[in-house]
Amino acid sequence: MRHRRALLPAFAVTSLFLAAACSSPAPQAAAQAVRQPAAGQEQQIRAAEPAAESADHSLTVAAAPTATATATAAPRGSGQRAHSTTLTVSSYDGRTRRAVISERGRGGSPHSPTPSAGSSAAPHRTAVGDVIASAPAPGAPRGLLAKVTKVVGETDAGTEVQTEPATLNALLGDATAKGDVPVDPSSFTVDKLLPDVQVSWSKTGDAHAGPKGATVPLGSLRLDVGAEVPTAGGAAASATASVHGFVQVAPQVDFAYGGTGSDAPPGSAYLGVSGDWTSGWAVKGRAAAATGTPLRIPFAKLHADPVLQVGPVPVVVNLDLTCYLQISADGRATVDVEQSLKGDFKAGGTFGPARGWTPVSSSHMTGTPVRATVTTAGSVKTALGAEATVGLYGTVGVTADLAPYLRGEATGTLTAASDGSTPQATGTWGVYGGVDLSGTLRIQLSVFGTPVVQRSVPLGALHREWRLAGGSLPS
Repeated sequence: MRHRRALLPAFAVTSLFLAAACSSPAPQAAAQAVRQPAAGQEQQIRAAEPAAESADHSLTVAAAPTATATATAAPRGSGQRAHSTTLTVSSYDGRTRRAVISERGRGGSPHSPTPSAGSSAAPHRTAVGDVIASAPAPGAPRGLLAKVTKVVGETDAGTEVQTEPATLNALLGDATAKGDVPVDPSSFTVDKLLPDVQVSWSKTGDAHAGPKGATVPLGSLRLDVGAEVPTAGGAAASATASVHGFVQVAPQVDFAYGGTGSDAPPGSAYLGVSGDWTSGWAVKGRAAAATGTPLRIPFAKLHADPVLQVGPVPVVVNLDLTCYLQISADGRATVDVEQSLKGDFKAGGTFGPARGWTPVSSSHMTGTPVRATVTTAGSVKTALGAEATVGLYGTVGVTADLAPYLRGEATGTLTAASDGSTPQATGTWGVYGGVDLSGTLRIQLSVFGTPVVQRSVPLGALHREWRLAGGSLPS
């Protein structure tokens, strides 16, 4: 099942309204002067606007509107800040890095004026040194952040330019920005990797997809899965093992930037993914990892390209999720365990001038056993997790692997259950819930304009485990 990409609603834009009282001729004249200033006064007002803007360089971070405008910034030293334009990227060739830039005319259609004889550039539209930030466009499905190095000439579609990769500090300069933006669940494309996978989501406006009767909180995406897993060699047919459960996640993108100028690395930066997590799954049977190592079974791949509006600049975030089942078992224990789990997670990278890029990872989850039975000695561990990658304009910045798990083990020969039933033999048993979070920071985080990371930096393993049920059993 695939969902067509849809962007989140537009972020709110503050408007200024000016009213003047009209109780006497003198106030009327003053009001008229405010509404229609003289040419010199108008020039003074316009000259004062940049100064007022420079007093506060904090930019709002929100979901971009559906019709996202392209932003440009003039070459360094021009003194011109990044601003929205009527330009649009008509096409882009990732191999040659050539783009065609056109102007969006009335009605939203691209317009390219007929060039005069012998002309090879349109300086009033785009010029060498311009930095362009565009939402997903033809040839650049993950957005485009590029600097114009050459104006090749005019075509029927627009101005053809040669580009090279650019960095965000060239657009954001000395501004600051910070925000967390939820990802619209309907914007994900979903590739099912197993036959028994169901996808559900819900959003505002009563929009919903999924099995009839499925209950999914607003803003959440849910995947239900069921699969047979390898059994122990020589095991009876009755020992068939299976896993079924669901993952429900409400992801959001976390972005921050603290600039020092367009020609200097930012004073701070952050990129990450976080969200609320709910899952529940059950394992039944006598599972075994055929090679002795954990067996990972991906069951769905998801992708979205949410666009953040950072002031006038569209920042395209690329988010990929791979949901998977993982089994680690010795093939000796027969189990019937089920767990529900709920919590949140955060993974990303933060930059500071003193320490460079450093990892950020946290997870707070609690689990509740619905059912727990371990029969005969042995061990089994199952995880129902997701690997997430988040980047900007097609470059991967952070990879995080969140793996909530359920572990059961027993010593001796026994049949014991958490429902209080009488044990059939002597031994000890235990069932545990837990979560592992790991990942890496990648070199491509230099897209912020920070110094290049020379190697991938591990996020650092986060591991938590808690006891769900178990104990010592009398003979």
